Amino acid sequence: MAAVSQPGTPRLLRALNDRAALELLLARGPLTRSQLGELTGLSKVTASQLVERLEERGLVRRVGEQAGGRGPNAQLYNVAPNSAYVVGVEVGDEHVVAACADITGAVVGRVEVSTKPDANGGGEDPVRLVHNAVVQAAEQAGASLGDVRRIVLGTPGLVDPNTGDIVFAFNLPRWQRGLAAALRDDLHTTIVFENDVNLAAVAEAHTGAAREVGDFLLVWIGQGVGLAVMLGGRLHRGTAGAAGEIGYLPVPGADIPREVSRRGKGAFQQVAGADAVRQVAREHGFRTGTAAEAVKAAIAAGTKGGPVLDEVARRLALGVAASCIVLDPPLVVLAGEVGAAGGTPLAERVQHEVAAISPVAPRVVVTGVADEPVLQGALLTALDAVRDEVFGSTVD
Repeated sequence: MAAVSQPGTPRLLRALNDRAALELLLARGPLTRSQLGELTGLSKVTASQLVERLEERGLVRRVGEQAGGRGPNAQLYNVAPNSAYVVGVEVGDEHVVAACADITGAVVGRVEVSTKPDANGGGEDPVRLVHNAVVQAAEQAGASLGDVRRIVLGTPGLVDPNTGDIVFAFNLPRWQRGLAAALRDDLHTTIVFENDVNLAAVAEAHTGAAREVGDFLLVWIGQGVGLAVMLGGRLHRGTAGAAGEIGYLPVPGADIPREVSRRGKGAFQQVAGADAVRQVAREHGFRTGTAAEAVKAAIAAGTKGGPVLDEVARRLALGVAASCIVLDPPLVVLAGEVGAAGGTPLAERVQHEVAAISPVAPRVVVTGVADEPVLQGALLTALDAVRDEVFGSTVD
């Protein structure tokens, strides 16, 4: 039988080598041609040809020289930041935040746009809101809309994994089905919606407490409660995008609504959301404004505040234990305003309580992402996809 020819093999090898070089430059650059050759295992000639090809395509650029021994100094190269841009968007009750990053991951533009209606009613129009935020962030970065390869938008509520559209966002009644298509028509680029808690888990996996952990749960405790499930390093969204809607877990201590509409509060939301945390704090004499402030005040009060943390941990453990019995992860991360405010004192109490009421004993830790985890997750998600596109298409 005659051997099957593989005419595409040299092209594939060049593409693989190009990608390896670009990823090395991102991780360890700037580098000389010789250094790239040593790190990739390529010959000096092949490494030089590779750099020339990437430079011609505008993917790498010279950024300086490295003094050596005899002979001329070696040129240093790095990934060209302006070869592509992405925008991450976080949607909140009162504002939309957009950040523009270049392909290296450096954030080079950031704006906040109020969701409150302006004199022309513009604050109520989600397409106009996102358009203004994206355009302003790109302008700050010195980029045009045409330079933005992907926009990832984090939103509360459900995102249909089949269509990519928002199914329902409780606090944002106008952010509904059809918005993704309207934004694509308006901005003429790839728009991706993702649940905000899922994006927080992406940030946690990249830079936070779940680095190098393939399986973990992120429990978000804020005004709402939510769960992100990471299995084998991949988000698990479920058939309808509802995986992680733990606010609806039936738990003791709250009425279990029947024929639940998504506007109704589920049982776990009733016992563990921000309103419930504030109530627990008030019952113990802590009347500080927000739930996060109340938890911080309880921690600062030492022994006096201990009953507040104990009760909050007991309530949280109901949802955490139920999730962990099904999935049995090695790690649970507490995030959101209340989770972050509770820090290690709350995390340790939840860990102890989960082990006491269930046959599983995951490690429970506080989030390691201090600032804007949803926005960070949106940018990381966009960058991963765009780098795949750009780094995977270097050869004609």
